[in-house]
Amino acid sequence: MPEGVKVINRLKNLSGISDLIYSLIAIIIALLIGAVLIFVSGYNVIDAYYNLFYGAFGNIYNLSQTLLKTTPLIFTGLAVAIGFKTGLFNIGGEGQLYWGALATAIVALTFSNLNSFILIPLSLLAGALVGGIWGAIPGYLRAKTGAHEVITTIMLNYIGILATTFLLKNYFKEPGPVDQTALIPEAARLTELIPYTRLTWAIFLGVFVIIIIDLLFKKTSLGYDLQAVGENPAAAEYAGIRPEKMIVFSMIISGAVAGLAGSTMVMGVLHRFITNFSPGYGFTGIAVAVLGRNKPWGVLLAALLFGALEAGGMSMQLFAKIPMDLMTIVQGLVILFVAAPALIQILSEVFKKSRGGGYSE
Repeated sequence: MPEGVKVINRLKNLSGISDLIYSLIAIIIALLIGAVLIFVSGYNVIDAYYNLFYGAFGNIYNLSQTLLKTTPLIFTGLAVAIGFKTGLFNIGGEGQLYWGALATAIVALTFSNLNSFILIPLSLLAGALVGGIWGAIPGYLRAKTGAHEVITTIMLNYIGILATTFLLKNYFKEPGPVDQTALIPEAARLTELIPYTRLTWAIFLGVFVIIIIDLLFKKTSLGYDLQAVGENPAAAEYAGIRPEKMIVFSMIISGAVAGLAGSTMVMGVLHRFITNFSPGYGFTGIAVAVLGRNKPWGVLLAALLFGALEAGGMSMQLFAKIPMDLMTIVQGLVILFVAAPALIQILSEVFKKSRGGGYSE
């Protein structure tokens, strides 16, 4: 066997590498199908994909925009993945994000006289704390009453968004036609990594949180207990683990991470709280978690994929004149193929059968 093949086979046996290879194959297949659709629609395939990749990674500015769009999805995707690990479907990230954003803005404005070394961690802590409290509510209801977290988190999304709007309009609104707070002080803002791009070191904070959550699940007894409850609550309880307690803990951690998404938006991008500022980061986080196989590092790659598709998609639309609908279909194909392993298996079996049929003839 050639040495190169041996190396590839050894890499395949490493944990996570096979998933990465699968995802790359899925992306290539999705792009090929998308190319067919673009071609039959009368557009230039090469021009379209050139602008997709150039818009996402072509230069420093485009790369910064990809990372900018990736950042909030790291937090919201990770929040959903944490819930999945414990057998919970936390789709309340949007409400938790809004609470985290408002809490961050209020703390930053209230303690504006503090220096950045205190005010930045304090503001982040406020966002995580309030997001965690909002996440604890459906966790407690699930643990104590059996209320399904899908229903409660959906309702709490609406309540969270509307409640933060109510509080803003009645207590924290800056004079003017727009429903927004005053600008937070400079000391509470995250520093831009590249001037005029709004890309801040929030991206590194996201990676740091991923490392923490990864260590939590792999190296701590709490992480083991959370996953045990997710695998089999009855067996976990038989082993002395209290599932109710773990459910609440999981939702607190999940809500805190989602709250950080709101914090980084306020401190790094908006510099204030604005009503309806999120385009649905909490909901997109569900797809990010699924694409990332609910693994912390998988979430990072999935969020990067979403960020690249969004940034590159805008370039496709502007410069290759690809209609928004067609661009959305291409993006959807990539997500569909990566998220649905069965599709690749089906295509592989069809390919094998076609080869077998050819030989028999």
